[in-house]
Amino acid sequence: MANLSQGLFMAALIAVSVTTAVWTINIFYHRLVRFPQLIMSSGWLLLTLSIIIRAAATGHGPFSNMYEFSLAFAWGILSLGLIFWWRYRLTPVAGITTGLALGLLIFAATLSSSVVSLVPALQQSTLLSLHVTAAVIAYGAFTISFVTAILYLFRHKSHVSRLPSAENLDRIGYHAVIIGFPFMTLTIILGAVWADISWGRYWGWDPKETASLVTWLLYAGYLHSRVIGNWRGKKSAVLLITGFCAVLFTFFGNYIFQGLHSYL
Repeated sequence: MANLSQGLFMAALIAVSVTTAVWTINIFYHRLVRFPQLIMSSGWLLLTLSIIIRAAATGHGPFSNMYEFSLAFAWGILSLGLIFWWRYRLTPVAGITTGLALGLLIFAATLSSSVVSLVPALQQSTLLSLHVTAAVIAYGAFTISFVTAILYLFRHKSHVSRLPSAENLDRIGYHAVIIGFPFMTLTIILGAVWADISWGRYWGWDPKETASLVTWLLYAGYLHSRVIGNWRGKKSAVLLITGFCAVLFTFFGNYIFQGLHSYL
């Protein structure tokens, strides 16, 4: 089953590669409007099947190493990318989002996909599966907000007519955070419960715990400044980009932190 999962992963990688190329063509020529979302959906389905079959083979969700984390993160990006495509139909947002998912899949392809035994701290399978699911949905939504922030700054500076309006990009970035923030909150809560079961404490200022908290505070600050301070536009876009940098720092922290979350 592990070999089948790997084969489906490679098929998903090809499908997402094709989708990224077609979205890019659409941004400039608008000739293949009906096809990218179908190829993107097939890539999402193949990746979903790969993760499910690997979970059936290993007996746990995608949380034992960076290969599985990367597949899960890419899945979250593609899932939210599809949702926002069907809601807003913005080709540049879908194209860049799919490109970021492709980058994660390429990164995963460089890692070992070998099935390894779980360390004791990872043996709360159901709880950890919920923890990771909440995290990848949050990360997927924050990826959308990051893409809209980048496009907003580019649109604001260059006034490229092919891009969505600055107001629309600002609004979509906000809507993405509205989805992602509760899931990030749930991620931290579930992580605290898991930590208490595994290590006998809810919070220990482990480097990855701290990085997750900083990420949560940045997006909390974004929502507060927007709702209370009425921040819009460039300042909000910069906050969203900063928040996503914190997401990446948290995600790739396994290569930096020497803490209890260092599962490579």
